[in-house]
Amino acid sequence: MAKLDLVQAINLALMQEMEKDRAMIILGEDVGANGGVFRVTVGLQEKFGPERVFDSPLAESGIIGVSIGLAMAGMHPVPEIQFDGFMGAAYDQIVNQAARCRNRSRGAVTCPLTIRVPIGGGIHAPEFHSESPEAVYAHTPGLKIVIPSRPYDAKGLLISAIRDEDPVIFFEPKRLYRSFKEEVPSEEYTIPIGRAKVLSEGSDVTIITWGAMVFRCLEALDQLPEHTSADLIDLRTISPLDVDTIVESVAKTGRAVVVHEAPLTCGFGAEISSLIQEHCFLHLEAPVQRVAGYDVMMPYYKMEQEYLPSVETIVESLKQVVAY
Repeated sequence: MAKLDLVQAINLALMQEMEKDRAMIILGEDVGANGGVFRVTVGLQEKFGPERVFDSPLAESGIIGVSIGLAMAGMHPVPEIQFDGFMGAAYDQIVNQAARCRNRSRGAVTCPLTIRVPIGGGIHAPEFHSESPEAVYAHTPGLKIVIPSRPYDAKGLLISAIRDEDPVIFFEPKRLYRSFKEEVPSEEYTIPIGRAKVLSEGSDVTIITWGAMVFRCLEALDQLPEHTSADLIDLRTISPLDVDTIVESVAKTGRAVVVHEAPLTCGFGAEISSLIQEHCFLHLEAPVQRVAGYDVMMPYYKMEQEYLPSVETIVESLKQVVAY
Protein backbone atom coordinates (compact mmCIF):
# COMPACT_ATOMS: atom_id res chain seq x y z
CA MET A 1 0.00 0.00 0.00
CA ALA A 2 1.57 3.27 -1.12
CA LYS A 3 1.84 6.40 1.00
CA LEU A 4 0.22 9.33 -0.82
CA ASP A 5 -0.40 12.98 -0.10
CA LEU A 6 -3.75 14.65 -0.76
CA VAL A 7 -2.82 15.65 -4.33
CA GLN A 8 -1.70 12.14 -5.22
CA ALA A 9 -4.80 10.53 -3.67
CA ILE A 10 -7.14 12.80 -5.62
CA ASN A 11 -5.19 12.26 -8.82
CA LEU A 12 -5.41 8.48 -8.35
CA ALA A 13 -9.17 8.65 -7.77
CA LEU A 14 -9.64 10.71 -10.93
CA MET A 15 -7.50 8.35 -12.99
CA GLN A 16 -9.25 5.21 -11.78
CA GLU A 17 -12.72 6.63 -12.37
CA MET A 18 -11.73 7.80 -15.86
CA GLU A 19 -10.48 4.32 -16.65
CA LYS A 20 -13.79 2.87 -15.54
CA ASP A 21 -16.19 5.46 -16.98
CA ARG A 22 -15.64 6.73 -20.53
CA ALA A 23 -18.37 9.33 -19.97
CA MET A 24 -16.20 11.11 -17.42
CA ILE A 25 -14.30 14.21 -18.51
CA ILE A 26 -12.20 16.84 -16.73
CA LEU A 27 -12.20 20.52 -17.68
CA GLY A 28 -10.99 23.77 -16.18
CA GLU A 29 -8.32 26.42 -16.33
CA ASP A 30 -4.88 24.85 -17.01
CA VAL A 31 -6.00 21.33 -16.02
CA GLY A 32 -4.62 19.79 -19.23
CA ALA A 33 -0.92 19.86 -20.09
CA ASN A 34 -0.04 21.84 -16.95
CA GLY A 35 -2.03 19.56 -14.63
CA GLY A 36 -3.76 22.44 -12.84
CA VAL A 37 -2.31 25.21 -10.71
CA PHE A 38 -1.70 22.70 -7.88
CA ARG A 39 -0.81 19.86 -10.30
CA VAL A 40 -3.74 17.73 -9.12
CA THR A 41 -4.60 16.62 -12.66
CA VAL A 42 -1.02 16.12 -13.83
CA GLY A 43 -0.59 13.26 -16.29
CA LEU A 44 -4.30 12.79 -16.96
CA GLN A 45 -4.39 14.53 -20.34
CA GLU A 46 -1.38 12.53 -21.46
CA LYS A 47 -3.14 9.31 -20.45
CA PHE A 48 -6.68 10.02 -21.64
CA GLY A 49 -6.20 12.59 -24.38
CA PRO A 50 -7.30 16.22 -24.90
CA GLU A 51 -10.87 15.17 -25.70
CA ARG A 52 -11.40 14.01 -22.11
CA VAL A 53 -9.04 16.32 -20.18
CA PHE A 54 -8.96 19.83 -21.58
CA ASP A 55 -8.32 23.46 -20.74
CA SER A 56 -11.19 25.93 -20.66
CA PRO A 57 -11.28 29.69 -21.18
CA LEU A 58 -10.87 31.84 -18.08
CA ALA A 59 -14.62 31.88 -17.46
CA GLU A 60 -16.01 30.06 -14.45
CA SER A 61 -19.61 30.61 -15.56
CA GLY A 62 -18.74 28.93 -18.84
CA ILE A 63 -16.93 26.03 -17.15
CA ILE A 64 -19.90 25.20 -14.94
CA GLY A 65 -22.57 26.04 -17.53
CA VAL A 66 -21.01 23.68 -20.06
CA SER A 67 -20.54 21.02 -17.38
CA ILE A 68 -24.22 21.19 -16.38
CA GLY A 69 -25.30 20.70 -19.97
CA LEU A 70 -22.93 17.76 -20.40
CA ALA A 71 -24.13 16.18 -17.14
CA MET A 72 -27.79 16.50 -18.15
CA ALA A 73 -26.92 14.88 -21.49
CA GLY A 74 -25.41 11.80 -19.86
CA MET A 75 -21.75 12.72 -19.38
CA HIS A 76 -19.95 12.78 -16.02
CA PRO A 77 -17.99 16.06 -15.99
CA VAL A 78 -15.56 16.91 -13.18
CA PRO A 79 -14.76 20.61 -13.62
CA GLU A 80 -12.13 22.39 -11.55
CA ILE A 81 -12.56 25.93 -10.25
CA GLN A 82 -9.00 27.10 -9.88
CA PHE A 83 -9.45 28.94 -6.56
CA ASP A 84 -12.32 29.17 -4.08
CA GLY A 85 -12.75 32.92 -4.52
CA PHE A 86 -13.52 32.46 -8.20
CA MET A 87 -16.74 30.53 -7.50
CA GLY A 88 -18.79 33.72 -7.44
CA ALA A 89 -18.61 33.98 -11.22
CA ALA A 90 -20.40 30.61 -11.46
CA TYR A 91 -22.84 31.15 -8.59
CA ASP A 92 -25.90 31.39 -10.81
CA GLN A 93 -25.04 28.18 -12.67
CA ILE A 94 -24.31 26.24 -9.46
CA VAL A 95 -27.22 27.43 -7.33
CA ASN A 96 -29.96 28.19 -9.86
CA GLN A 97 -29.21 25.50 -12.42
CA ALA A 98 -27.22 22.49 -11.13
CA ALA A 99 -28.80 22.37 -7.67
CA ARG A 100 -32.36 22.64 -9.03
CA CYS A 101 -32.08 20.22 -11.92
CA ARG A 102 -33.67 17.17 -10.30
CA ASN A 103 -36.43 19.15 -8.58
CA ARG A 104 -37.21 21.31 -11.60
CA SER A 105 -37.64 18.23 -13.81
CA ARG A 106 -39.53 16.33 -11.06
CA GLY A 107 -36.83 13.68 -11.10
CA ALA A 108 -36.75 13.17 -14.87
CA VAL A 109 -33.30 14.75 -15.28
CA THR A 110 -30.32 14.51 -12.95
CA CYS A 111 -27.04 16.41 -12.90
CA PRO A 112 -24.14 14.06 -12.04
CA LEU A 113 -21.60 16.83 -11.65
CA THR A 114 -18.59 16.99 -9.30
CA ILE A 115 -17.04 20.45 -8.93
CA ARG A 116 -13.51 20.35 -7.48
CA VAL A 117 -12.42 23.52 -5.66
CA PRO A 118 -9.26 24.27 -3.61
CA ILE A 119 -10.43 25.96 -0.40
CA GLY A 120 -9.08 27.92 2.53
CA GLY A 121 -6.06 29.95 3.52
CA GLY A 122 -2.60 29.33 4.84
CA ILE A 123 -0.53 29.32 1.63
CA HIS A 124 0.30 33.05 1.31
CA ALA A 125 -1.99 33.52 -1.68
CA PRO A 126 -3.34 36.87 -2.94
CA GLU A 127 -6.92 38.14 -2.69
CA PHE A 128 -9.73 35.80 -3.88
CA HIS A 129 -7.46 32.78 -3.33
CA SER A 130 -8.02 31.91 0.34
CA GLU A 131 -11.77 31.89 0.94
CA SER A 132 -13.93 29.39 2.83
CA PRO A 133 -17.40 29.65 1.23
CA GLU A 134 -18.74 26.24 2.30
CA ALA A 135 -21.66 27.67 4.32
CA VAL A 136 -22.96 29.58 1.29
CA TYR A 137 -23.35 26.40 -0.73
CA ALA A 138 -24.48 24.22 2.18
CA HIS A 139 -27.44 26.62 2.43
CA THR A 140 -28.54 25.57 -1.06
CA PRO A 141 -30.86 22.54 -1.27
CA GLY A 142 -29.79 20.11 -3.98
CA LEU A 143 -26.04 20.46 -3.45
CA LYS A 144 -23.80 18.06 -1.53
CA ILE A 145 -20.74 19.58 0.12
CA VAL A 146 -17.70 17.40 0.83
CA ILE A 147 -14.49 18.59 2.55
CA PRO A 148 -11.91 15.84 3.18
CA SER A 149 -8.91 16.39 5.42
CA ARG A 150 -6.85 13.25 4.73
CA PRO A 151 -5.60 11.49 1.59
CA TYR A 152 -7.41 8.24 2.44
CA ASP A 153 -10.72 10.02 2.91
CA ALA A 154 -10.18 12.21 -0.17
CA LYS A 155 -9.87 9.26 -2.53
CA GLY A 156 -12.91 7.39 -1.19
CA LEU A 157 -15.09 10.47 -0.97
CA LEU A 158 -14.15 11.73 -4.43
CA ILE A 159 -15.06 8.40 -6.00
CA SER A 160 -18.41 8.52 -4.19
CA ALA A 161 -18.93 12.10 -5.41
CA ILE A 162 -18.18 11.25 -9.04
CA ARG A 163 -20.60 8.32 -8.93
CA ASP A 164 -23.36 10.39 -7.34
CA GLU A 165 -26.31 11.29 -9.57
CA ASP A 166 -26.59 14.77 -8.09
CA PRO A 167 -24.17 17.74 -8.01
CA VAL A 168 -21.38 17.61 -5.45
CA ILE A 169 -18.98 20.41 -4.54
CA PHE A 170 -15.71 18.77 -3.51
CA PHE A 171 -13.72 21.30 -1.50
CA GLU A 172 -10.00 20.46 -1.18
CA PRO A 173 -8.11 22.23 1.67
CA LYS A 174 -5.17 23.59 -0.29
CA ARG A 175 -3.02 23.95 2.82
CA LEU A 176 -3.12 20.16 3.18
CA TYR A 177 -2.31 19.28 -0.43
CA ARG A 178 1.27 18.24 0.33
CA SER A 179 1.42 18.55 4.11
CA PHE A 180 1.70 14.83 4.87
CA LYS A 181 1.32 11.35 3.42
CA GLU A 182 -0.58 8.30 4.61
CA GLU A 183 -1.31 4.84 3.30
CA VAL A 184 -3.95 4.83 0.56
CA PRO A 185 -5.12 1.58 -1.06
CA SER A 186 -4.34 1.25 -4.77
CA GLU A 187 -7.68 -0.42 -5.45
CA GLU A 188 -10.98 1.43 -5.75
CA TYR A 189 -13.02 2.08 -2.61
CA THR A 190 -15.76 4.47 -1.57
CA ILE A 191 -16.60 6.37 1.61
CA PRO A 192 -20.29 7.26 2.04
CA ILE A 193 -21.09 10.94 1.67
CA GLY A 194 -22.72 12.22 4.85
CA ARG A 195 -20.84 10.18 7.42
CA ALA A 196 -18.46 11.86 9.89
CA LYS A 197 -15.32 10.31 11.38
CA VAL A 198 -14.43 10.31 15.08
CA LEU A 199 -10.67 10.83 15.25
CA SER A 200 -10.28 10.65 19.01
CA GLU A 201 -12.54 9.71 21.90
CA GLY A 202 -12.90 11.38 25.26
CA SER A 203 -15.40 12.24 27.96
CA ASP A 204 -15.13 15.97 28.74
CA VAL A 205 -15.86 17.90 25.53
CA THR A 206 -16.70 17.38 21.86
CA ILE A 207 -14.71 19.17 19.15
CA ILE A 208 -16.45 19.42 15.78
CA THR A 209 -14.47 20.57 12.75
CA TRP A 210 -13.57 19.89 9.13
CA GLY A 211 -10.90 20.56 6.51
CA ALA A 212 -7.55 22.02 7.51
CA MET A 213 -8.76 22.88 11.01
CA VAL A 214 -8.78 19.15 11.83
CA PHE A 215 -5.03 19.27 12.31
CA ARG A 216 -5.04 22.37 14.49
CA CYS A 217 -7.60 20.63 16.65
CA LEU A 218 -5.38 17.54 16.84
CA GLU A 219 -2.55 19.77 18.05
CA ALA A 220 -4.89 21.34 20.59
CA LEU A 221 -5.71 17.90 22.01
CA ASP A 222 -2.06 17.46 22.95
CA GLN A 223 -2.17 20.66 24.99
CA LEU A 224 -5.25 19.95 27.07
CA PRO A 225 -4.80 19.83 30.84
CA GLU A 226 -4.04 16.46 32.41
CA HIS A 227 -7.10 14.22 32.91
CA THR A 228 -9.06 16.16 30.25
CA SER A 229 -10.09 14.26 27.13
CA ALA A 230 -12.17 15.08 24.06
CA ASP A 231 -14.09 13.55 21.20
CA LEU A 232 -12.77 15.01 17.95
CA ILE A 233 -15.18 14.75 15.02
CA ASP A 234 -14.04 15.36 11.44
CA LEU A 235 -17.34 15.99 9.64
CA ARG A 236 -15.87 15.29 6.16
CA THR A 237 -19.27 16.25 4.71
CA ILE A 238 -21.33 19.24 5.80
CA SER A 239 -24.25 18.61 3.46
CA PRO A 240 -25.69 16.12 4.14
CA LEU A 241 -24.61 16.47 7.75
CA ASP A 242 -24.03 13.53 10.10
CA VAL A 243 -26.27 14.85 12.87
CA ASP A 244 -26.39 11.49 14.67
CA THR A 245 -22.64 11.37 15.32
CA ILE A 246 -22.65 14.94 16.66
CA VAL A 247 -25.65 14.36 18.92
CA GLU A 248 -24.34 11.08 20.28
CA SER A 249 -21.01 12.64 21.18
CA VAL A 250 -22.37 15.84 22.76
CA ALA A 251 -24.96 13.88 24.74
CA LYS A 252 -22.03 11.93 26.18
CA THR A 253 -19.64 14.82 26.93
CA GLY A 254 -22.14 17.61 27.69
CA ARG A 255 -19.90 20.23 26.07
CA ALA A 256 -19.06 21.26 22.50
CA VAL A 257 -16.66 23.51 20.62
CA VAL A 258 -17.02 24.02 16.86
CA VAL A 259 -13.93 25.10 14.91
CA HIS A 260 -13.77 26.45 11.35
CA GLU A 261 -11.75 29.06 9.46
CA ALA A 262 -14.64 30.79 7.67
CA PRO A 263 -15.96 34.01 9.29
CA LEU A 264 -17.89 33.51 12.52
CA THR A 265 -21.19 35.14 11.56
CA CYS A 266 -23.38 32.74 9.57
CA GLY A 267 -20.52 30.28 9.34
CA PHE A 268 -21.54 26.63 9.31
CA GLY A 269 -20.62 26.43 12.99
CA ALA A 270 -23.77 28.43 13.73
CA GLU A 271 -25.92 25.69 12.18
CA ILE A 272 -24.12 23.01 14.20
CA SER A 273 -24.50 25.04 17.39
CA SER A 274 -28.23 25.36 16.76
CA LEU A 275 -28.60 21.63 16.10
CA ILE A 276 -26.82 20.86 19.37
CA GLN A 277 -29.16 23.20 21.27
CA GLU A 278 -32.18 21.52 19.69
CA HIS A 279 -31.09 17.91 20.24
CA CYS A 280 -28.84 18.05 23.33
CA PHE A 281 -30.17 20.89 25.46
CA LEU A 282 -30.82 18.75 28.54
CA HIS A 283 -27.32 17.22 28.28
CA LEU A 284 -25.38 20.48 28.02
CA GLU A 285 -23.13 21.53 30.91
CA ALA A 286 -21.89 24.68 29.14
CA PRO A 287 -22.84 26.93 26.21
CA VAL A 288 -21.62 25.75 22.82
CA GLN A 289 -18.58 27.75 21.73
CA ARG A 290 -17.38 28.59 18.23
CA VAL A 291 -13.79 29.25 17.24
CA ALA A 292 -13.70 30.76 13.77
CA GLY A 293 -12.24 33.39 11.48
CA TYR A 294 -13.03 37.04 12.03
CA ASP A 295 -15.91 38.83 10.31
CA VAL A 296 -13.56 40.48 7.85
CA MET A 297 -12.20 39.55 4.45
CA MET A 298 -9.27 37.16 4.49
CA PRO A 299 -6.26 39.51 4.88
CA TYR A 300 -3.16 39.48 2.75
CA TYR A 301 -0.61 36.86 3.62
CA LYS A 302 1.37 38.93 6.12
CA MET A 303 -1.62 38.80 8.49
CA GLU A 304 -3.08 35.49 7.34
CA GLN A 305 -2.09 33.55 10.44
CA GLU A 306 -3.59 36.27 12.64
CA TYR A 307 -6.92 35.61 10.96
CA LEU A 308 -6.95 31.82 11.09
CA PRO A 309 -7.96 30.10 14.35
CA SER A 310 -4.77 29.18 16.21
CA VAL A 311 -3.99 26.17 18.35
CA GLU A 312 -3.77 28.48 21.35
CA THR A 313 -7.23 29.95 20.69
CA ILE A 314 -8.74 26.48 20.35
CA VAL A 315 -7.07 25.29 23.57
CA GLU A 316 -8.30 28.34 25.48
CA SER A 317 -11.86 27.79 24.26
CA LEU A 318 -11.73 24.13 25.29
CA LYS A 319 -10.46 25.04 28.75
CA GLN A 320 -13.25 27.59 29.23
CA VAL A 321 -15.94 25.14 28.18
CA VAL A 322 -14.61 22.36 30.42
CA ALA A 323 -14.28 24.72 33.39
CA TYR A 324 -17.71 26.31 32.97
